[in-house]
Amino acid sequence: MKLFIAGHNGMVGGALLRRFEREPGVTLLLRTRKELDLTSQAAVTAFYATEKPDVAIIAAAKVGGIHANNTFPAEFLYENLAIAANTIHGAYAAGVKRLLFLGSSCIYPKLAPQPMPESCLLTGPLEPTNEAYAIAKIAGLKLCEYYRKQHGVLYHSAMPTNLYGPGDNYHLQNSHVLPALIRKFHEAKQAGRPEVGAWGTGAPKREFLHVDELADACAFLLQLGNPPDLVNVGTGTDVTIKELTEIVAEVTGFKGRITWDATKPDGTPRKLMDVSRLTALGWKAKIALREGVAKTYASFLAEQAAGTLRS
Repeated sequence: MKLFIAGHNGMVGGALLRRFEREPGVTLLLRTRKELDLTSQAAVTAFYATEKPDVAIIAAAKVGGIHANNTFPAEFLYENLAIAANTIHGAYAAGVKRLLFLGSSCIYPKLAPQPMPESCLLTGPLEPTNEAYAIAKIAGLKLCEYYRKQHGVLYHSAMPTNLYGPGDNYHLQNSHVLPALIRKFHEAKQAGRPEVGAWGTGAPKREFLHVDELADACAFLLQLGNPPDLVNVGTGTDVTIKELTEIVAEVTGFKGRITWDATKPDGTPRKLMDVSRLTALGWKAKIALREGVAKTYASFLAEQAAGTLRS
């Protein structure tokens, strides 16, 4: 099988690479952003025509935090729309029989029921701060659904929850909560600080999935003869930010106090995926959060030592 992984240099793409490198009979097709501009229809069409992959996994995207999404919504919508349209239509035009498109839990309405089932898609307004990104991802999963419906190709989508793991971004301002906490507590321990301050009350609840689990779920979905058009990928369990913070402090070896600034915003009270559809198909996450954080901290230290840490 010739497998094209779009976005193999990202955190998700790297996990897919690790997962499929050990798969017998799989030939990986990989291109860096400089080698293949996924926003160029001509470039993507030429790539597919030349390489003729059997399967494609679309893990490439323009991503960023709240500030970037708010500041550059036009770029986030255009570039992600272009990537989705070019990779999905290009695959169909080149005769690629199977494609898995990866989205994000942000596709669901801001006030979605908790846990969020796949059926709540397009039932309410999106979170304004990442609406542009979400619209592009919704367009991509709908493209897959309609190409499958109209042309019979096996194009389907997976929506992962909050991801963490090797290759994450550890920037203190622009990263997600878990990698930011790992860096904050590591640096506090190194500097011998007596306390670390945290925003809000610690009460909001979030779900976290190790990125290697997502890669395993993707491999599982690609083996199904008749997968759903859309399926959530997560653990189906969540923790409070306070519990998460305490786990990170313990794993990093920080022995000081944790203080909470309740004048800072908490954000959405809860964001949890309904994973009953995936569970019924036969896949379930196995890596417990503390184990996953410990593995990720080890990766953080290794990346820091090698000078490859994204920060």
